[in-house]
Amino acid sequence: MTMRMARRPGAPAAKAVAGALAVLLVLAGCSSKAKDDKEAAGGVKTGEGVSGKTVTLGVLTDMTGVYATLGKSVTQAQQLYVKQTNAAGGVCGYRLALTVRDHGYDPQKAVSGYTELEPKVLGFTQFIGSPFVAAVKQRVDGRDKGLVLPQAWSANLLGSPYIRVIGSTYDIETINALDFLMKEKGLKKGDKVGHVYFEGDYGENALAGSKYMAEKSGLTVVEQKIKPTDNDMTGQVAALKQAGVKAIVISAGPRQAASLVGVAAAGRFDVPIIGNNSAFAPQLLATQAGPALMKNYWVASPSLPIGADTPQAKKLVADYKAAYPKDSLDNGVVAGWTAALAFGEALKKACAGKDLTREGVDKALLTINAFDPGFGITQDFTDPEAPSSKESVILQPDKNAVGGMKVVRPAAASAVAEGYTPGG
Repeated sequence: MTMRMARRPGAPAAKAVAGALAVLLVLAGCSSKAKDDKEAAGGVKTGEGVSGKTVTLGVLTDMTGVYATLGKSVTQAQQLYVKQTNAAGGVCGYRLALTVRDHGYDPQKAVSGYTELEPKVLGFTQFIGSPFVAAVKQRVDGRDKGLVLPQAWSANLLGSPYIRVIGSTYDIETINALDFLMKEKGLKKGDKVGHVYFEGDYGENALAGSKYMAEKSGLTVVEQKIKPTDNDMTGQVAALKQAGVKAIVISAGPRQAASLVGVAAAGRFDVPIIGNNSAFAPQLLATQAGPALMKNYWVASPSLPIGADTPQAKKLVADYKAAYPKDSLDNGVVAGWTAALAFGEALKKACAGKDLTREGVDKALLTINAFDPGFGITQDFTDPEAPSSKESVILQPDKNAVGGMKVVRPAAASAVAEGYTPGG
């Protein structure tokens, strides 16, 4: 795996997970392949994933596992982007097509899905699951070189010119989340803060952020590691209550967040709880945990919510409702649309340079230093060693808001986050 010389937070665990999953690549029958670049009419050079006047992009998503709600929204938003782009004439005359595989947040299915799609696509507009992306990172960097825009925000994915995280990484996001709790929710120097987190790349990178913030701010972190299959947080709430924590961070899925908040409320454990960006789904507001989520739960996000008061957000809401009238709106729509739009911008720049090969698209993305999809945060993709942004928006569940979330603190990077280097 291509890594920076400095060890990143959580790197040993991430390497272990990635190493184990990488074995699946061998079992899946990976083989070397020769590049087959060619020059199409008009002098545009093309390669893998381009056939005739069609550019095929891959989607590795989760529609049946831990992030099923997120995966569905992300995928449908990207299908909407492709449909609208093709209706407007495509990208410099090329039609876009998506090939979708649901891995159900299963490591073997995720890696085998990548192995299946990689030879057929120019790149991936979506790949859910930090551990799964990390498992193929060595292959992406060393041989495949196809652009991957993951729905994953682990700092362990930094350093690659081909795998580009959109927005702040989990460690930075967690630093910003704790900054919010300290400035606005009463958490102070000397307090204990609980951190419930998924084992593996996502949770452990977020934990690295809370430990860094704790060191800089005089907090003590009380850890509770869980698995994606753990859905009942009763034991974790009991342990954190006994430890006397004054606030809790959760780096897990929506189901775990709902259980944590609901169990805490039922036990009269009235402390503020904040989650990473993937630890909420608006469907939770219709459950028994709904009132507690609206009262005592916040989320750090890499963008404004789908219900934001911007022209781009309003148009996306209208278009998505028209395309999928039976489906609810959530921030997965924003994430999916943003990634597809970023990939589309790279395609446009690559085509203008008459190079629609993987190398041409990769280089094109690295020239984009002010990408603004209209959701509050401008992204800079020019440095593969750094996240495209250090800012986070703090959101709160609200059943009356479009998409179930309202903004309580606009986009900002805390002073600690500004001075923090992932892996530094």
